[in-house]
Amino acid sequence: MKPAAPPEQSVRWQPHPLDLVAVVLAVAGAGCALSGLLPRAETTATLHRILPLLLFLGTVIVLAELTAVAGVFDVLASRLAIASRGRWAALFLLCGGLATLTTLALNLDTTAVLLTPVLLALARNLRVPAGPLAVTTVWLANTASLLLPVSNLTNLLAADRVGLTPLAYAERMALPQLAAVAVTMALLWYAWWRRDQPAGGRFVPPAPHVPADPVLHRVALAGCLLFVAGILAGVEIGLASAVALALVLVGFIVRSPATLRLRLVPVRLLLFVIGLFLVVQTLGQHGLDDLVAGLLGADDGALGALRAGSTGALLANGVNNLPAYLAGEAVLPTTDHTRLLALLIGTNVGPLAAPWASLATLLWFERCRAAGVAVPLTRFVLTSTLLAVTGTLAAVGALLLVS
Repeated sequence: MKPAAPPEQSVRWQPHPLDLVAVVLAVAGAGCALSGLLPRAETTATLHRILPLLLFLGTVIVLAELTAVAGVFDVLASRLAIASRGRWAALFLLCGGLATLTTLALNLDTTAVLLTPVLLALARNLRVPAGPLAVTTVWLANTASLLLPVSNLTNLLAADRVGLTPLAYAERMALPQLAAVAVTMALLWYAWWRRDQPAGGRFVPPAPHVPADPVLHRVALAGCLLFVAGILAGVEIGLASAVALALVLVGFIVRSPATLRLRLVPVRLLLFVIGLFLVVQTLGQHGLDDLVAGLLGADDGALGALRAGSTGALLANGVNNLPAYLAGEAVLPTTDHTRLLALLIGTNVGPLAAPWASLATLLWFERCRAAGVAVPLTRFVLTSTLLAVTGTLAAVGALLLVS
């Protein structure tokens, strides 16, 4: 008589904490809209405002997923390591410079989505801790997003609010941007890169990566380049990512249709964004604007600028940098350029300690999770909080020097 087979054990699906946060926010946002706490006109205006953002987020994440499958990130990572010639300090400068340039020329969300997998693949290929390379992308995606209006959606809002042309805006923010990047690079090296460097500060560069499907690799690379070209040409960011994704989808339909699954769609992130904006907009209607006005105060000069920057950073980590900027902008006079730009600095440089503090930070967590990389949370929060404080103070101080 054969022994009885052991009973099959079903694998229970365990939701991620951010899944629960997204669902709670989405339900709360829907409740605000349906109950009338958020008037119908405000609900419609909010949804209309975030539709392009949702299009961008949904398409660019799928684009990044498929591009990673095609091996584009592995190829770029191996070339970056080869260019550093085995020197850890050179690799640090190359990674930091690349993250800064992509954020300045494109925008912080693009850096978080497209560059994070590059550096994670690099860490995997070099067999070094992924933490320093991963943190490089999320820190510089936020702190290097001050210089140009296109670098951050909040910059576009601020430049329009203070009536500055792109060139005039860049001139005003050049020194604050330099200060923010300098502080970021210093903390990156001492808090992450130096601590985790290999023995002797050297590593063995990997051989150039050869993609499994060269045709699919070229199609995915063409899609990324098309996306970048669209951004540089001034095409609306959601349209640029959608067209690039369409090209890559055609390649996968022909070469690897089994890869295409509904799980590629970032449902959790989309629910999070919708719920977040509806809830914050509702709070603004019921006292948040008054609270923000109290935090900002009526001080002018250096004290007023420092208070605006600190308020922006605090609110960004409490809710999200875009609603935080909008809440602060709503209560500051349009003629108070210094405090408005200081608020902008706080909402750009400050949103690092909490996963939801900026879309770039949230996208970065998504990329790390998709790659199976667990960044030490306590260390990340503590060092990110330190950067948020020191970076905001340095950038606001630089702003006062040019005001």
